[in-house]
Amino acid sequence: MVELLGWITAICSIVKSIPQAWMSYKDGHSRGLSTSSLIIWMIGLTCGTFYIQHKDAAPLLINYLINSVCCVIMIKYKYWERNS
Repeated sequence: MVELLGWITAICSIVKSIPQAWMSYKDGHSRGLSTSSLIIWMIGLTCGTFYIQHKDAAPLLINYLINSVCCVIMIKYKYWERNS
């Protein structure tokens, strides 16, 4: 049961991040996102990824890795907007 809760948590977290990353990619910018929020989120994801690797918690590791990719996409378009 606890494993199922871990997977539900991972899926919900991934589902909330993907639309924002997609919107940043599609629009070519992340102007509406707070810089400090993105930086704190990325620091948390990085630290969490290293921590989870030693806990053998696959749902959380997958969650942290996919969210890290989404966060990097948003940071990329926050600082390097694509010219339309």
